[in-house]
Amino acid sequence: MLPYKRAQRVGGLLRQEISEIVLGRIKDPRLGFTTITGLKLSDDLKTAHVFVSVLKKDELPKTLKILNAAAGFIRHEAAKNVKLRQIPSLVFEEDKSIEYGSKIDNLLKNIEKVEREKVKNEPS
Repeated sequence: MLPYKRAQRVGGLLRQEISEIVLGRIKDPRLGFTTITGLKLSDDLKTAHVFVSVLKKDELPKTLKILNAAAGFIRHEAAKNVKLRQIPSLVFEEDKSIEYGSKIDNLLKNIEKVEREKVKNEPS
């Protein structure tokens, strides 16, 4: 038995294909530097939530609007290379994991700083 569910295996392949399509085949000049950071595929393989990160945070709503409008085209292009009976519908969303990771990193740095201050202020 394989260690991963089918949705995870197909999701990885689909994420790679969507990333190539967004980077190379979408010719929208309004689309800035966009990275496909992840994809979560439902267990029934009917819906794919595609997580997107952009370089400039203020361009995110515009980028998501463009990508969701182009979802049909992206799905059609993905169907040419990914051999599935039905390509899932695509929903583009903001990837909050980078922001979350940054918050965790800052918390850990603050804890480290407090610990150093404790050690420094302890009587010898």
